[in-house]
Amino acid sequence: MDHIQHHACLLSLAVLSCLFMTIEGDACGYKACTDTKDGILNVHLVPHTHDDVGWLKTVDQYFYGANNSIYHASVQYILDSTILTLNQNPSRKFIYAEVAFFKRWWAEQSATMKAKVKNLVNQGRLEFAGGGWSQNDEAATHYVAIIDNMAYGLQFLHENFGTCGRPHIAWQIDVFGHSKEQAALFAKMGMDAAFFARIEDVDHDLRRVEKKLEGVWHGSQSLGSRGDLFFGIFYDHYSPPPGFCFDAFCDDPVIQDDPDLFDYNVDDRVSEFLEFAKKAANAFQTNHIMMTMGGDFEYENANEWFKNLDKLIKYVNQKEESTKVHALYSTPACYLYALNQANKTWTTKDDDFMPIGEPNSYWTGFYTSRPALKLYAREASKILQTCKQLGALSGVDVNSAFLKDAVSIVQHHDAITGTEKQHVADDYAKRLAMGIQQCQISLSDVISKLMLKTKTAPAPKLEFCNYLNISVCATTQSTDAFSVTAYNTLACEVRDYVRIPVNGTQFTVMGPGNKNIQYQVMEVTSETKRVRRDKGSTTHELIFPITIPSVGFSSYLVTAQTTKQRSKGDGSVPAIHKAENSNDVTIKNDNLMLLFDGGTGLLKSMTNIPDNLTLEVQQSFYWYNSSEGSNPYQFRPLGVKAIPLLNKNVNLTYIQGNIVEEVHQQFTPWLSQVIRLHKDQKHAEFEWTVGPVPDKSGLGMEIITRFETPLKSDKLFYTDANGRQMIQRRRNHRDTYPLPMINLVAANYFPVNSRIYIKDDEAQLTVLTDRSQGGSSLVDGALELMIHRRLLHNSGGGLNEALNETGQYGDGLIVRGKHYVILEKPGKSAKVHRPLGLQVFAKPTLLFSHLVPDWRSKYYTKYSYLNTSLPINGHLLTLEQWGQDKNNVLLRLEHPFEVNEDQTLSKAIKVSLKKLLASVFEISDVQEMTLDGNLPISQSTRLQWNTKTEGQFKEDLRYKTTSYGKQADVTLGPMDIQTFLLSVKPRKP
Repeated sequence: MDHIQHHACLLSLAVLSCLFMTIEGDACGYKACTDTKDGILNVHLVPHTHDDVGWLKTVDQYFYGANNSIYHASVQYILDSTILTLNQNPSRKFIYAEVAFFKRWWAEQSATMKAKVKNLVNQGRLEFAGGGWSQNDEAATHYVAIIDNMAYGLQFLHENFGTCGRPHIAWQIDVFGHSKEQAALFAKMGMDAAFFARIEDVDHDLRRVEKKLEGVWHGSQSLGSRGDLFFGIFYDHYSPPPGFCFDAFCDDPVIQDDPDLFDYNVDDRVSEFLEFAKKAANAFQTNHIMMTMGGDFEYENANEWFKNLDKLIKYVNQKEESTKVHALYSTPACYLYALNQANKTWTTKDDDFMPIGEPNSYWTGFYTSRPALKLYAREASKILQTCKQLGALSGVDVNSAFLKDAVSIVQHHDAITGTEKQHVADDYAKRLAMGIQQCQISLSDVISKLMLKTKTAPAPKLEFCNYLNISVCATTQSTDAFSVTAYNTLACEVRDYVRIPVNGTQFTVMGPGNKNIQYQVMEVTSETKRVRRDKGSTTHELIFPITIPSVGFSSYLVTAQTTKQRSKGDGSVPAIHKAENSNDVTIKNDNLMLLFDGGTGLLKSMTNIPDNLTLEVQQSFYWYNSSEGSNPYQFRPLGVKAIPLLNKNVNLTYIQGNIVEEVHQQFTPWLSQVIRLHKDQKHAEFEWTVGPVPDKSGLGMEIITRFETPLKSDKLFYTDANGRQMIQRRRNHRDTYPLPMINLVAANYFPVNSRIYIKDDEAQLTVLTDRSQGGSSLVDGALELMIHRRLLHNSGGGLNEALNETGQYGDGLIVRGKHYVILEKPGKSAKVHRPLGLQVFAKPTLLFSHLVPDWRSKYYTKYSYLNTSLPINGHLLTLEQWGQDKNNVLLRLEHPFEVNEDQTLSKAIKVSLKKLLASVFEISDVQEMTLDGNLPISQSTRLQWNTKTEGQFKEDLRYKTTSYGKQADVTLGPMDIQTFLLSVKPRKP
C-alpha cells in the first residue's frame, strides 16, 4: 500500500475504501484453498456451526439467545465471536450455512463490520456452504419451495458478497434422508457436490467397508449429466471426532501445551487425534479426509475452539514426517477440490437415500407428522408464487418479503418435517399467516385495479376467504349478491369447480361474456358443522364450474333469486339418498364410474368409461398402534398389520346432481369421507376428515387410508421425488445394500410429496396428495398413505414432548384433506396425473366482493396477461421481479414430463419467450441463469469426475452457447427447468 493510500485509511470516511483496497486481487473459492501434501494423509479441519432455523426454540429465540431454559443457543453471539476470532489469525477458516440467521445478523452490523466480513469472504476465510435461506428437508418439501428457499438465500449472498459469496457445495448435514430430485436441483444450480451425514445405518456401515462414502450421484435419468452431482457422506456425524469438541459446553480435554505447567497433554492429544484420523482414512479412497469441527449452535465462544485448533494443527504437523499425517484449516469446497485433483475413478449411485434410520426405528413418521402445517406450508408457497407473478406482470411492488422469509424458513428440516416443539410449530404457522395476509392485501389491490375499465370507476373491494374448506366466508354468507374472481397462475387455461358458502338455494350465476352458468346447491354437511364449530353458520354450498384463461382471471357474478326470478335448468338442490336394502350405489360422470357396496358402504370398483377399463378397488381406513418409542421422526408401529377402523358397515349416503355426484361415508364419529365426481373431470376426489384422534392404547394412533386391488404389482410401487420425477420402489429391497428384515412396515414407507401409484400390464391406479405424506405398498395390489398421527407418549427425539397436537379447541387436531384418484392404462396415465399435479399445487386463487350496480360496465370479468398458452408439456414455473431493477424479470420454464413417460408428451418443446410475453413486456435481452437465478449459466463451470461406468463426467455445454434468436426461442427437454433473466420494458395495458 503506498503512502497516499495509507493516509486515506486513517480517515474515518475512507475506512471502507481502504478495506476493499486490501482485498483487491485476493482469491476465494477453490483459488483460496490451502496447499496440501502429497504422499501423506491430509486432514481437512472444517470449523462450522449447525444452527437450526427453529427446532427446540423459535427462529428468533435461537438468534437472540432467548428462552435458554429450553436450550442454550444464541446465533448472534456465534457470528459476533467467530468474525472477531477469524481476524486474529489469517490461517483460520470458517463456514456458515443458514442465510436466514446470517441476514438477521447482517442487518445489525455497522458499515465497518460489513467491510471486514466482505474481506474475509473475498479471502476465502469465511465461506458460505449450501446458501439456502434454511437447510431444507428433502422428503416433505415440494420442488417449488426448495427452489425458492435456495434462490432467496443465494440472492442475498450475491447481492452482498458477489461471486465470492456463492457456495460451490450443498451442505445438507442434518437432513433426514436425501432425494434424487434435490440432487438434480443442486446440479442445476451449478453446485459441484452435496455433503451430508444421515443415511441408513446399514448402508453407512457397508459404504465404510467398501470405501463408497463418496461418489457421483445420477440425479435425473431425464437430465443426464446435467443432473449429476458428487456426493460425500461423513465418516461419522457432523460433530467433531470423539474427544475433540472445544466448545464452551463440551467436556473434552483442552490442549495444554506448556511443559512447565501441570497436566501437559500434547502427546496424548496428538496420539488420540492420529489414531482416529488413520481409522477414518481407511473408509475413503484418497489421501484426504474431512473432519467437521463443530456442531449444533457451537462457536458462541469461538476463541476457545480456534485456540485449541491452532494448537492441534501445530503439534500434529510437527510430527508429520514420521506420522505421515498433515492437518490444515479447510472448507468443504477445498476438500472437494482436493478430491477432484486426486483424479480417482468414482462409483455412481442411481437411487436415493430414503429412508434413513436403524432397523428398529426408521425415520419415516415425519413424512406425515403435523399434517395441518404441511398443508399450510404448501398453500403458502402457492400464494407466494401468485404474489410474485402478479408483481412482475403489473410492475407493482407487492409485499411478499415476509412471506418469502416465512415459506423458506418452514422448509427447514425441523419445520416442514413436523419434528419441532409445539410452540415452534405455532410460531411457524404464525409467520405463514402474517406473510399470507400481507401478500393477499397486495394481490387484492393489484387485481382490483386490473379489473377497472375506466379510471373514474372505484376499484372493487376484493377479499379473501381462508376457511372455504369448512364453508366459512364472511362476504358470501352476508349478502345476496357477490362476485367470485378466480386468478390462474398457470400458462394454460384451467377448468375447475368452486364451492362457495351461502345461505339460500336459488341463484343466478353469470360468467364472463354474460353467460348463464349451471350450478348446484348442497347442504353443509353435519361433519363440516362439527369441524367448524363456532366459526360459521352458513347452511349451503354453491357449486359451479369456472374457466380461467392462462395467467389471468375470470369473474363470476352470483345473485340470489326471488321466487319470480327462478328459472328451470340452471341450478338444482339434489336430494340426499341413504343406501338401503344392501343395493349397490353408483356415481358417475362421462369419464369415471364408482361402484359402492350397498352392504359395507365401501368403494367396490372404479371404471374408466372411455377405455372400458374396470378395476376392483376397495378403499377404507386403518390405524397402526404406536409403540412407546414412536416420536415425530420415527414410525415404529406395534405389530405388522394395521387395524381396521371400521368394525361394522359404514354409514353411507349419496347425492346425484347435475354438477357433482357424491358419496358420504361415516366410518367413526371422528372420521368421515366424501368421494366426489365432478362433471367432465378424469379423477375422483376423496376428501377425508380425521380427528380428534382418540386415545385407544395410551401410546397413540397413526391413521392410514388404503386402496386394495387385484393389480399384479409384483412388489413394485412408485413414489414421487419432491413433486417431480417418479422413483420405483421394491418392497423389502434396497438397491445398494441388504435390507434387514426388521420393522418392515416402517422400512417400506417412503415420502409421497404429490403422488403414488401401482400398476400392472393392464391398469394403473394413481393417488395424488395435497401435501406430503408417508406411503407404501405392503402387499401386491395395495397402496396406503398415512394421513394423520397422534402420539401420546413422550418419546424423546430431543423434543421432550409428545407429538400430541391439541388443536384450537384443546381436544385434538382435526385435519381435512384430499386425495385425487386416477384409473388409467399404464401408458396413458402420465397424460392425466402430470397436469393434475400442477393444478393441485397451483389451484386458482379466489377473491370475493359485494356486487355493486353496473358491475360489467365498470369492471372486466375476464383477462389474460398472455396472448398464447403453453402446451400441456410446458409449465410457467416462476415469474417475478428480480433485484432492485423493476425492468429485470426472472422467468422459469419447466417441462413436467420425464423421458419415455409418454410417447408424445415426453418430447422436447420449443417456446418463444417474446411471443409468450408479447402482451406484457418488450424483451430487450435474455440471459440464461443457473436454476437459482443468481449466476449466468455461461459462468457456471462445474468440476468433472471420472466414473467407473460412464468414464469422465462432462457437463453438457449446449445450454451455455445457446443463441436465442429474434423471438428468444428456447427448447426444453423432459424434466428440464430453464431459468432466464429478462431485461424488459413493460407494455401499456
